[in-house]
Amino acid sequence: MGSVAYRVTVTGRVQGVGFRAWTAWTARKLEVYGWVRNAWSGDVEIFAEGPEASVEALLAALETGPSMARVERVMKESAASQGHASFDIEE
Repeated sequence: MGSVAYRVTVTGRVQGVGFRAWTAWTARKLEVYGWVRNAWSGDVEIFAEGPEASVEALLAALETGPSMARVERVMKESAASQGHASFDIEE
């Protein structure tokens, strides 16, 4: 299995519930690199890259999110690798 990269948008009750911190913690645990940020629309945007199995595990976890979140939809779009070496929370 090779590396993959995705741009992800998560909709629902995903702001103000610790979603960004939970995503960063989960991604780091899975050795996925990239970033997470809140969007003006109320969604959460994520760029995730790394080994396919790790990124797929993160995508599966995003379907539920942290306990206070109510995820309605996770939309992913293939992207080009950006060469991230960490997973960061962007403001």
